[in-house]
Amino acid sequence: MSMAGERYVDHDVLKTFALNKVNVPQEEAKERRRQVNHLRERLEGYIKDHPDFDLVKLRASGSTAKHTAIRRRKSEGSDADVAAYLRTSSTDIDVSTMLNWLRERCIEVYGKTKVAEDFKLSDHAVGITMRGSGLKIDVVPVLYTGEPDDKGYLVTSGGRQVLTSVTQHLQFMKKRKDAAGDGYRELIRLLKAWIRESKAADPDLRCKSFLIELVVAHLWDNGWNGEKLQVNDYPQAIEQVLAYITRTGLKTPIVFTDYYNADAVAPSWHPIQVWDPVNPENNVAATYNDIHRQRLVSHAKNTLDILTEAAYASSNGAALDCWRELFGPAFPGV
Repeated sequence: MSMAGERYVDHDVLKTFALNKVNVPQEEAKERRRQVNHLRERLEGYIKDHPDFDLVKLRASGSTAKHTAIRRRKSEGSDADVAAYLRTSSTDIDVSTMLNWLRERCIEVYGKTKVAEDFKLSDHAVGITMRGSGLKIDVVPVLYTGEPDDKGYLVTSGGRQVLTSVTQHLQFMKKRKDAAGDGYRELIRLLKAWIRESKAADPDLRCKSFLIELVVAHLWDNGWNGEKLQVNDYPQAIEQVLAYITRTGLKTPIVFTDYYNADAVAPSWHPIQVWDPVNPENNVAATYNDIHRQRLVSHAKNTLDILTEAAYASSNGAALDCWRELFGPAFPGV
């Protein structure tokens, strides 16, 4: 029987799996950058010709910019996010029209090379699907008001304005990565791969990528059960994250004080409270109800039980079978 600490599936096995099956390959990352740069260059020209809104700047954002994106599967598109900072001097323009206005500009960029179905509106972005590569670019309109650090107001389809800052989000990630090392972001990518596999098995499971990032950040800042987050021991770190979710039931608010004081957080009665590091009024889990919380906590507990079984497995094959329940049949991907 294997003893915990002498595991068949150790840090090196998970690191190899991340390299071969989870991390974005160099060529795919290059293609993402090429497509995003093409859009940025063309969009600048088209917006200049339509003065309802002035384009102040475009910023790469989201998982690709933070280097926490995971490689796409053949059956799914991958995402790259671009924040389009727009400004208007007119008091007559309703900013709730910004999303549809931006969709029209994106359609003009690509002209007849794409069909209308390739441009999908979500609550806060224009999603553009590239049929050749499968890449999906989300262009997010941000109302720019002249504040520093790329602060602006993300505008939803209903006209709601949510304070955000691409620069501060990137700095938030970089500060922790610089202190923890490269394992910090790769741990996040492994956890995203686990959630993706979990959602494939249970479509009702909810856990957005940003939520995972913030739970990891909280554990890096505060540790768990008297220990630091073990970013250089992936099996141990994954167990720590799962144990945190299981034991707290995600009922403990998570607040960061990089850019505001803890007492600035707005009162909330949502079942899960994980606060945006740059906006004390934005609970990133505000749309999760208590059933969502219970489902995620239960899934984390079941996964933790599987990893406990893997830690004491009697053979390499038995340990691998356990880990395949997390990451699918491609594990270990050697």
